[in-house]
Amino acid sequence: MKDKITPPLIAGIASSTLALIKLVFGLASGSVAVLSSAADSLSDTLISIINYFALKKSRSTPNARFNFGFGKLEALSALTQSLLIIAAGLFVAYSSIENFIRPRELNLGVGMLVMIISIIITACLVLYLRRAAIKYQSLIIRADALNYEADLITNAATLLALLLVWISGFVIVDALFGLALSAYIIFKAGTLAKTSIYDLLDEALNQTEIQQILDIIKQKKEIINFHSFRTRKSGNINILSVHLEFVPDILLLNAHEVSKQIENEIKSTFGEQKWIFEIHFDTDDDSADELYAENLALK
Repeated sequence: MKDKITPPLIAGIASSTLALIKLVFGLASGSVAVLSSAADSLSDTLISIINYFALKKSRSTPNARFNFGFGKLEALSALTQSLLIIAAGLFVAYSSIENFIRPRELNLGVGMLVMIISIIITACLVLYLRRAAIKYQSLIIRADALNYEADLITNAATLLALLLVWISGFVIVDALFGLALSAYIIFKAGTLAKTSIYDLLDEALNQTEIQQILDIIKQKKEIINFHSFRTRKSGNINILSVHLEFVPDILLLNAHEVSKQIENEIKSTFGEQKWIFEIHFDTDDDSADELYAENLALK
């Protein structure tokens, strides 16, 4: 448990350090791109704090009130994070437009120095979070990694903007880059929001994963058919519900053994992923008795 909640904590410490550095040097340099990057890092700090507590709570044991646990907190936290990132993007856009109207003199040496430091720290953080997201199958950590990937690109683009200002002498380049970066930030946040909303709406597993599960079920000769096949995710937990139609003369003990084989093979196929299985035993197709059966039956 402790290892799983460490990534957002480390990300929060790193982003708060970066925010302070960028704020101090951004004010010293006068660059709107650097100041915008400082605002982005401040929002990252808040996001990582939210992620830390959300991830900690999402791993809590299911109880009498929340039978499936608190996995949805991951998607809710990721959605909150995406909205905060959009807000940061809008702030960057506002600052850039303001700099169009009232261009400021820049201290390019100071600005470039802080962006080089930011790129090095952020690159290390992205590599760490990517590995953690894969290891723990966590939407929160994945969202954090995506957020800092956007930061890495933002930092690199800001450095490029300052270099172009230094080469060309046109201060307006700083504002142009700031505007382009705001569009990129908002786009990436919108993608994350979409993923989070789908998770909250109980989106099914992807088609590749579903086909792997179906292949396992179809291999069992004791099963003549199946229906009401449903899948969804709750945080890092996959949930499978299916009605299996067995040959009429099968013993309950044997049917139970077949279902356990299916569960074990699915777990083996998907490695370290966690599962909740809801497998029902039938001797005929009773899907017509279920609500929305025509949409749930798998042909």
